[in-house]
Amino acid sequence: RTPRALGLARALERRGAPVVNSAAATALCQDRTAMAEHARRAGLPFAATRTLATLAELAAGPPLSAPVVIKSRHSRRHDLVARVDGAAPLARLAAAHPREPVVVQDFAPNNGWDHKLWVVGDRLFAALRRSELSPEGRGPTVPLAADALPPGWAALAHRVGEVFALEVYGVDIIDRGDGTALIVDINAFPGARGQAGAPEALAALALSAAATARRRPVTVTAPGSTSLPARPASPA
Repeated sequence: RTPRALGLARALERRGAPVVNSAAATALCQDRTAMAEHARRAGLPFAATRTLATLAELAAGPPLSAPVVIKSRHSRRHDLVARVDGAAPLARLAAAHPREPVVVQDFAPNNGWDHKLWVVGDRLFAALRRSELSPEGRGPTVPLAADALPPGWAALAHRVGEVFALEVYGVDIIDRGDGTALIVDINAFPGARGQAGAPEALAALALSAAATARRRPVTVTAPGSTSLPARPASPA
């Protein structure tokens, strides 16, 4: 997830190394501003997102009119994700992270549980997890059969992969009511722990990528570009 690691990945790709997620696609998902813009341009139901250079800038601006979710702009381990309901908690958060670049999303009322969807090639895995933004805090992960998802959600998860040229990824969705999906995050480093069959699916996908690498065109993007190579077809 570091710039150095992405630079190494780009160098290896230029030399023809097989990958399941390109460095360009991975980098796009690490920048929550670029990710939201890309998703919404493609028509995905992604949460409206605005960006501020620092959290201190947000705290110094107009008062919040409704609860918001504040996240680090750059996705990484132990990044900032917090619900803020007013000026006092915002001031405390800004004092702790004054220089943090952030994105802000309006808080969407929901039942407090995130739907965690993971895609590995053509396989879909799902679970429910109590949101870290709920009053009770993050809770256990409860396995969920893919066919128990609301209508259209499985297709939506696969559509995310097409839009972002990803083969292994996670999608966080909240239910706004009556099965209305709102995507709040996309992760190119999914942690599908406890999902039966996920390790085997990932191993099979990696072996398939290695076996077919010589037949795939290599697409080189300019530094800083968000142009994505076409997503290869999932193995049969």
